[in-house]
Amino acid sequence: MIRVMKYGEVSNEEIFARNVPTASVAEAVAEILKQVKERGDEALREYTLRFDHAAPESLTVTEKEMDEALRETDPAFMAVLEKAAANIRKFHSRQVRPSFIINDEPGIITGQKVIPVDRAGLYVPGGTAAYPSTVLMDVIPAKIAGVSEVIITTPPGKDGKLNPAILAAAHVAGADRIVKAGGAQAIAALAFGTESVPRVDKIVGPGNAYVAEAKRQVYGLVSIDMIAGPSEILIAADGKANPRHLAADLLSQAEHDRAASAVLVTDSMTLAEQVRDELERQLPLLERCEIARASIDNNGKIIVAEDLRTVIEIANEIAPEHLELCVDQPFDLLDSIRHAGSIFMGRNCPEALGDYLAGPNHTLPTQGTARFSSPLSVDDFVKKTQYTYYTKEALAGVAEDVAAFARMEGLTAHARSALIRTEN
Repeated sequence: MIRVMKYGEVSNEEIFARNVPTASVAEAVAEILKQVKERGDEALREYTLRFDHAAPESLTVTEKEMDEALRETDPAFMAVLEKAAANIRKFHSRQVRPSFIINDEPGIITGQKVIPVDRAGLYVPGGTAAYPSTVLMDVIPAKIAGVSEVIITTPPGKDGKLNPAILAAAHVAGADRIVKAGGAQAIAALAFGTESVPRVDKIVGPGNAYVAEAKRQVYGLVSIDMIAGPSEILIAADGKANPRHLAADLLSQAEHDRAASAVLVTDSMTLAEQVRDELERQLPLLERCEIARASIDNNGKIIVAEDLRTVIEIANEIAPEHLELCVDQPFDLLDSIRHAGSIFMGRNCPEALGDYLAGPNHTLPTQGTARFSSPLSVDDFVKKTQYTYYTKEALAGVAEDVAAFARMEGLTAHARSALIRTEN
């Protein structure tokens, strides 16, 4: 059963404790990376057989496989994919940054170019569930950014095939290549390249502890989006909230993973007790009851604060991945929220809207990293290059200033490189 605790009557350590996976997988991941780097496809196939119990005929999805998947996909679900993709495109298109040029002084031009990375690798989790939503959320911003080649990696089933919904989503989103591989070995293939998988410039997407550790170890060779931890939801609610709705929203995250975290913070002890009881009523109804039960019992908590202001302070301290504001006037509180990955406003905005359909991205910072990082966006797939141009006359006007700065730092060659151009 979920724990109910009153803020101020238990230690802050207990209030703000979060589930941090402690299993060390660094050595195992390092060996996987080494093998894939040295042996390419051969190692990739070996690990796919060992961990996914699959031996796909081809490591990459063929046109025939894609055509078969599209025929198998329910047209009604295909329509849902198209609707979600349209919303995601509309939202992320607003994130596009223009290049700029400054030319307001004679003989001087400075500017910045915004350039997409050449190739991006997008990891889509598999295992206990398939996530076509993640395909849309990862591929669409990359394509809007202008990435030339977008490669998806995702683990195959035991038959060596991918879930048709994954392939349908990849088709709708515009992925260029789909690789049947998961885990640390997929990250290795993207980072180093193999015979079947070209090396990428950026790797994004959530995954298990092995995927997260592999991303950590290849960072620097390639760029990554973030090190994602278990999924999290925090609901900030007043006493008028519907306990059935809140319990359903908490369970929507708890069913992801035994390590997931579901937290309610409220100013009402009555509501806290009602939600606790409602969780027990709804849990047995879930297909993934065992997973959700472990998450709720081990990582779930209900925190009761004295007022709504304190509720918001607690939410900011926790800095959750998903934050629901279950109050009548959520926009009155929006400016008070400083740390959250994605905010769901009001009593009729379950977090599941953001997972699938609303448009904002669902690849979000976890483990409190919302204090300094952001959701996946178009910005993740571009880099900026700046440039400077001076005429001879413009340089002559500032050469002494450049030289003064250089001498202050003891770099006389820097000074000379500017002054030599002003000599007759």
